[in-house]
Amino acid sequence: MKIAIDVRRAGDFGIGTYIRNIVNQLARLDRQTEYLLIGQRRHLDEFDPLPENFRLLEFNAPWQSLRTHAQLPLLVDREGVDLLHLPWFYAPALAACPTVITVHDLTDALHTAEQGPQFLRSARLYLVRRALARASRILAVSHASKRELARVFAVPEQKIEVIYNALDERLVRSPFPADAERILERHAVNYPYVLYAGNIKPQKNLPRLIEAFAVAKAELRDHPAWAQLKLLLIGDELTKHPDLRRSVVRTRVREDVRFLGFVPYTTLRVFYARARAFVFPSLYEGFGLPPLEAMAHGTPVVTSNVSSLPEVFGRAALLVNPENVFDIARGIRQVLTDDALRQELIRRGNELVRRYSWERSAQHLLRVYKEIAGAEASAA
Repeated sequence: MKIAIDVRRAGDFGIGTYIRNIVNQLARLDRQTEYLLIGQRRHLDEFDPLPENFRLLEFNAPWQSLRTHAQLPLLVDREGVDLLHLPWFYAPALAACPTVITVHDLTDALHTAEQGPQFLRSARLYLVRRALARASRILAVSHASKRELARVFAVPEQKIEVIYNALDERLVRSPFPADAERILERHAVNYPYVLYAGNIKPQKNLPRLIEAFAVAKAELRDHPAWAQLKLLLIGDELTKHPDLRRSVVRTRVREDVRFLGFVPYTTLRVFYARARAFVFPSLYEGFGLPPLEAMAHGTPVVTSNVSSLPEVFGRAALLVNPENVFDIARGIRQVLTDDALRQELIRRGNELVRRYSWERSAQHLLRVYKEIAGAEASAA
C-alpha cells in the first residue's frame, strides 16, 4: 500500500498539530506501508526522525492555490499512489486515487467575509463540495463537526468518521522550564491573571471576553486575592485587530488587559501553568485544543456550552453561554472564588487529558486506510 499525506501545513498551529502528531504516530505504528509526504524539505523538520518507509514527495505549490487542484492529482497518479490523505478542508476536486479528507471545522465555509471577492469564495466552495462528494472517507474531529458537515454539505453521515484530536506531544514532551518565574519576570507578570491563548478570529468571541472580564474585575475589586487580577491574551498581534483595542478602551480596563502576541512553546507552558483560570468563550470550534493544553498544566477551564466544546470537555470544564457577557463573567468569578469547584475541575481536567491519545487516533486512521485500500483492491 502506498499512501500520500499532504504535509504542507505541518508548521501551522491547529492543523499543523494534527499533521505532526499523526505522522509521528504512523511512523511508530506502521513500518510496512510506503508513505509519501507531499511538501518541501523544510516541512520534514517538523517531524521526529522518520523510518525508511517515509519519503518526501516534493511539491512547492501553495496549499490553497489552483496549482494544487491542477497538478497534485497528476503528481500522485505518476507515483502510483493508492490513497491520498488531505488533512484539511480544501482538496483537489479530481484525483486519480481514493481520497481521505480531514475536516477540522467549517470555519472557511461559515465565515467567508474575509476570504476575498465573492466569485473566489464561490469557486472555493464549489471545489470543496466536489472534493467532499468524491472523497472515499471524511474524518471529523468531533461528532459536532460531523453533524454540521452532514448538514451544511449534505454529506451522508455513514461516510464521515470521527477521530478525536489529542494533546500536542511537542507541548509536553520537553521538561517544564526550570526558570518559570524568571520567564514571568521578563514579561513583567507579577500579578494573578486569567488567560486566553489561541487564534484571534471573530468566532473566538474576544470582545465579549474582554467585556466579561471587566464585569468580573469590578465584582472582585475588593477581594483580597483578586483585586489586582489581569487578563492576558496570547495570539495575533493587537495591531491587526483594532476592534479589540476599542473593546478595552470602551470597558475601561486598559490597564488590566495585556496582549502578548505569539510566544514560544516553553513560554506558553509557563503562562498556562501559572494562570488562575483559562477562559475560552469561543462561538464555534471543531475540537478546541487550547483548553486541553491548559488542563494538561493543571489550570481550571471556563469554556462555551456550544459547538463541539461540551462534547470534548464535558464536566471537566465550567461551561458558560458565550453570547452572554454576564454568564462568562459568572464563570470567571466562580472558578476563582469557589475552591472546591476549582480543585474538582483540575482533577477532572487531568483525567480528561489522558482520555485523548494520538496513538489511538493513528490506529483508527490506519484502519480507515486499510479498509479503503482493501475495498479498492476488491473492486479492481
